[in-house]
Amino acid sequence: MSVKVALGQQSGKGYRIIAWGGLKSYQLGMKWILSTVLFGTLAGCGGLVIKSRTGDAPVVAPAQDVVRPVARPAGLNAALKPPATARTAEQFDTTTKADRDAAAVKPVAGGEAALGLSIASLGDPTRPGFWIETPLVSEAGQGRVVYAPTGKSAQVTLLPIDGPKTAGSRLSLAAMRLIGAPLTGLPEVQVFRAE
Repeated sequence: MSVKVALGQQSGKGYRIIAWGGLKSYQLGMKWILSTVLFGTLAGCGGLVIKSRTGDAPVVAPAQDVVRPVARPAGLNAALKPPATARTAEQFDTTTKADRDAAAVKPVAGGEAALGLSIASLGDPTRPGFWIETPLVSEAGQGRVVYAPTGKSAQVTLLPIDGPKTAGSRLSLAAMRLIGAPLTGLPEVQVFRAE
């Protein structure tokens, strides 16, 4: 097949060069390209068919030997959350004296491993309980924090967060109050994991 080059109609920027056998084959080529693009686009939309929600989804009976989560009773944790009108540390800290006494108990010697020191800031004050979010752990577990200036400690739940081991931690309001750390400061605490 020989390639012919012809000058087409003059446009505002000069003549268009038409190859592949002249103007007629140029037009046929453009029609072929447009139809290919159009059919390709429509074929891609074929997977977007809207299906009925009352459809034919198979129903699978749950296995009898699998443990399923159970919803908590509505009032179980109601007392733990601070009231919506809470403004002071005492109002936000909803732990009881029994909770604080249990968290202050020191573990048996040799029952924990030191993870390191961490600078702690006050965590979410609306989140109840004794916990520390720290990059010193990779999975949740039980542990303890010690604040050296007061010598006090608190049993806490260790919660992992992303970041290098040298990044800071977030300590719960209840734990900071129990160890006597300043709520507006950045106390350095020793973190231990229970074994």
